[in-house]
Amino acid sequence: MKKIYGSAAEALDGLLFDGMTIAAGGFGLCGIPELLIAAIRDAGTKNLTVASNNAGVDDFGLGMLLQSRQVRKMMSSYVGENAEFMRQYLSGELELEFNPQGTLAERMRAGGAGIPGFYTKTGVGTQIAEGKETKEFDGETYILERGIKADLAIVKAWKADDTGNAIFRYTARNFNPPAATCGKVCVMEVEEIVPRGSLDPDHIHLPGIYVHRLIQGAHEKRIEQRTTRAA
Repeated sequence: MKKIYGSAAEALDGLLFDGMTIAAGGFGLCGIPELLIAAIRDAGTKNLTVASNNAGVDDFGLGMLLQSRQVRKMMSSYVGENAEFMRQYLSGELELEFNPQGTLAERMRAGGAGIPGFYTKTGVGTQIAEGKETKEFDGETYILERGIKADLAIVKAWKADDTGNAIFRYTARNFNPPAATCGKVCVMEVEEIVPRGSLDPDHIHLPGIYVHRLIQGAHEKRIEQRTTRAA
């Protein structure tokens, strides 16, 4: 099965449609599938529901899809770095399904594992629990959260072989693997594609069985919050 494509646009060909749900990996600007996001912007696909920890910044990452008004709903955890996100949400232009970070990651993981829902204590007694089913276990209250199943997963890895076996670096490993597994189709961009068999099996974070299409590209790796000290 051919998995390697020449560009992000080629890898997304035939997969995009208006109103679809996309699970996107990364945290802030770390480990985000920036090439695939740019290709979705260029394709003009609209009315998107995007499950991602946040929406990047105003002019980069998922923030570009907000600028182009292609996103209808965000399923997010941390939403504090994007002024356009805030503007659209407060004006009623953008729907937000707010999730605690661990809950969002577990919803993706559960969807990828075929688990339709799970109970968690996180959010009990808060707005997070409003309208959700509750159940008592051992005298404590838990809320039911649904697993996420997306039409498409877009993720970024550090290295992968031609079958899609992938390694993520540091914090890029937080949301990328669960996002990859919960998509009906997963498209992954990587910094380097290495020969099959060159990756230590014990170091692989995502098995290639989850990856359907693969591209290699150059990445900007922008810094979200640059902090320096005086010389």
